[in-house]
Amino acid sequence: MSLRFYDTGTRSVRAFEPLEEGRVGMYVCGATPQAAPHIGHLRSGVIYDVLLRWLSRSGYTVTFARNVTDIDDKIIAVAAERGVPWFTVAEGNQRVFTHGYDLLGCLPPTIEPRATGHVPEMIVLMRRLIEKGHAYAAGGDVYFDVKSWADHYGELSNQRLENMRSSGDTPNEDCKRDHRDFALWKGAKPGEPSWETPWGEGRPGWHLECSAMATKYLGRTFDIHGGGVDLIFPHHENEIAQSRAAGDGFARYWLHNGLLTVDGEKMSKSVGNVVLLTDLLGRARPAEIRYYLASAHYRSLMDYTDAALAEAVTAYQRIEGFVVRAAEVVGAGSPAPQVPAAFAAALDDDLGVPQALATLHDTVREGNSALASGDHDAVRERLGSVRTMADVLGLDPLSDQWNQVGGDDLRPVVDALVAVALEQRQAARARKDYQAADAIRDGLTKAGIVVEDTPHGARWELKRD
Repeated sequence: MSLRFYDTGTRSVRAFEPLEEGRVGMYVCGATPQAAPHIGHLRSGVIYDVLLRWLSRSGYTVTFARNVTDIDDKIIAVAAERGVPWFTVAEGNQRVFTHGYDLLGCLPPTIEPRATGHVPEMIVLMRRLIEKGHAYAAGGDVYFDVKSWADHYGELSNQRLENMRSSGDTPNEDCKRDHRDFALWKGAKPGEPSWETPWGEGRPGWHLECSAMATKYLGRTFDIHGGGVDLIFPHHENEIAQSRAAGDGFARYWLHNGLLTVDGEKMSKSVGNVVLLTDLLGRARPAEIRYYLASAHYRSLMDYTDAALAEAVTAYQRIEGFVVRAAEVVGAGSPAPQVPAAFAAALDDDLGVPQALATLHDTVREGNSALASGDHDAVRERLGSVRTMADVLGLDPLSDQWNQVGGDDLRPVVDALVAVALEQRQAARARKDYQAADAIRDGLTKAGIVVEDTPHGARWELKRD
């Protein structure tokens, strides 16, 4: 099966054919860092990281751009409330986003452009639109003329122009030619940051930023544009309109991930149900949280519950348990050169992670059976396969990302200290001093280290709640 995706633009599953053989340009709408990221933001980060890994595994060289909208109405409002500069809010929260992505094993993007660093590109795009009759300056703002693109506006979101309300993105509604026109540039206001343009000082409109940044780094036509389903309208609809009206081909495939709710409700500060990564770290390790966020199909609505997270923790630990035990018996080895056909078919079919995980767990069960029967060749083969599949999903328990203790690379130190204790315990058992042996084991248990006696000797792991 060839790689294919559900394309929101055509509302169909399409075979993926990149613009340039062997290369993929991918743009994903990133953070507007007015606050720390909640787990919905991080789910999106994990989803597009899995896509990036699978494209790379499939032989493509990927240029991955994920923007930062570092100036926005909400950022300005938070800054005013806190009495700090706008950039303090944006930069501080963006660092938290980056830390969250890193903690969950997301590979860094090729480029992470910031809106405020691309005003010249925005000016060029606005000038092109004005010259072509698709935009106009009024009241210090610059607007996109929706009626000038009436034959195509609404195609992505499957809406009709006559049914659309005001864009609601500017207080200067009286300056618009049509209530549905949206702001490309917002005129300067007292106390707000501003940049100089031929049409006056001001700051970028949200939609303009992404078009300018995507085409700067990926070209006027590129392969994949991703983001949350909540961005289809108006953000992505407006990106398409302004980009194609200017003469750019823009994105050829549109991928949208489903949202994440909490106990059946949308996350909201007013409701008080916003779940942050820090809220989960007391209940699960980063690898287990990543497993949870990746486990549902990317287009599905995901509902967070404590029980669902606990199930994901158990599922990941089944994978981890086999990998660790198998590595002790036959050595860690290396991941297999190829993933199983069923695993590849699942990911080729619109990034079907749930089906891919089913294949992974089937292989883990086969590996555990081989361990029980002492078939070391089968253990070695299954271990290589499991590690390869887990690596594609960013979940290989033996990778440097997860083979750590407490977030620092202390595993060798702890391993050496525990080894000394286990040697003392073994010596006590050899001289039949079982009271001393039990005392050593109890001391390790109190320290959060679980000891298991196996036919191959004692092994340890950190206690997990």
